[in-house]
Amino acid sequence: MRTQRKYTVLAVAGIAALSLGLTACGGNDGTRDEGSAASAGAPSAPAPAPTSSVVAGSSTSGGGSAAGGSDSGTGGSSATKTSKTSKTSKSSSKAASCTHQDVKITAAKVDETPTEHIVLTATNTSGRACRLDGYPLIAFGEIQTAKDIPAVAKSKPAAPVVLEPGAPAYANVRIALGGAHEDNKVVTSFNVNLFAGSDPAEGSVVVKAPAGGLAVDEAAAKTGYWTPELRNGADEF
Repeated sequence: MRTQRKYTVLAVAGIAALSLGLTACGGNDGTRDEGSAASAGAPSAPAPAPTSSVVAGSSTSGGGSAAGGSDSGTGGSSATKTSKTSKTSKSSSKAASCTHQDVKITAAKVDETPTEHIVLTATNTSGRACRLDGYPLIAFGEIQTAKDIPAVAKSKPAAPVVLEPGAPAYANVRIALGGAHEDNKVVTSFNVNLFAGSDPAEGSVVVKAPAGGLAVDEAAAKTGYWTPELRNGADEF
């Protein structure tokens, strides 16, 4: 009787242990399946995009930090160009006034009939930068007796005209109002003086008139200021 009860107890214990083992295995498998299903059904989250700051003077590919900067890359080149530009502007602002020995001045007729305007071109031949101040002081005749040709105020440029070596500047000049007039005089050459700051400079440039000479009416003549280019509206008078 004891032996039979002993076997019965052992059998019950074995069944209970087997049941617990199956339950544990079933729970683990269920959890693993749910995780796999979630991974297969849901799209993967995108990786976060890297963030970066581009600062002038820094490199985006050489490992330089935005705060410290780097000598390589586009940022470094931009900084160098800016520095060179600043130096050029600084040196240009200190350029001395052009003298009559620094420039070559030529005259050309404007394409119109009859000729009412000419264009003066002053080219820097000095080999150094110089500042072309004000407007051309033109004398259509003897300097001592010629009528002063007034300047048109609206043609004055906003900034000083600094000529690098070989660079030109221009001035539009009205010499007459067209047609024959008893006060017109034909000139084959004339004199142009320059300014040094706000005062007339010493010396003058003798300018040869275009072929055929110029019929000049001093009473109607006006000149524009020296400018880096013409036809900006202020030069049309």
